Amino acid sequence: MHQPSQTLTTRSGFTFHVRPARPEDDGTVAEFFTHVTREDLRFRFLTGMNEVAPAQITALTHVDHRWTENYLAFTHDGATMIATAMLACDPGFERGEVAIALRKDFKQHGIGWTLLAHIAAVADTKGVKVLEAIESRDNHAAIEVERDMGFTVAPYPGDGALLLVSRSIGHAAVQA
Repeated sequence: MHQPSQTLTTRSGFTFHVRPARPEDDGTVAEFFTHVTREDLRFRFLTGMNEVAPAQITALTHVDHRWTENYLAFTHDGATMIATAMLACDPGFERGEVAIALRKDFKQHGIGWTLLAHIAAVADTKGVKVLEAIESRDNHAAIEVERDMGFTVAPYPGDGALLLVSRSIGHAAVQA
C-alpha cells in the first residue's frame, strides 16, 4: 500500500512534495543522482563513485514499504526530483537507519533538516526506538543538522573514518 504524497515546508518557507518511491521511479532516481555532487555521492553511499549503479537504483525504488521506505522529494510543481530520504529498519524495529541525498542546486533551503524530521516521524509511527545514520567524518553539514535535531555523535566501531549518529525516538525517548 502506497502512502500519498505529502507537502512539507522547511523553516525557510520552501515547500516541496514527498512520497514513497515506486518501481517505476527507476529512471527518475537515476536522473536525480546525476545532479548530486561526487562528494555527496560518497557521503550517501560511503564509497567513491562517479555514478549510481542500476542495482543501487533498484534497491532505492523496489522497497518492501514495511521495514524499508525511500521517500522521494519533488519541487512544489512536481517537475524536479530534489532529494531522496531512506529509512531502513531492523526486523524488530529496534533501530532505523536514515540516509539522505540532496540535489546540488537545492541545498541551503532546509530540505535535509525537514526530510530528517519527516523520517523521524515515520520511524516513530513504526515504533522504531533508535534512529541512526552512519556518516563520514568529513560530512560536517549533515552532522551539524543531526546535532541540531538532538542526535549524538560517536565513533563508528571498527572504522575511524566514520561516525555513528543516533537519537532515541518515540517511547524510547520518553524513557531515556
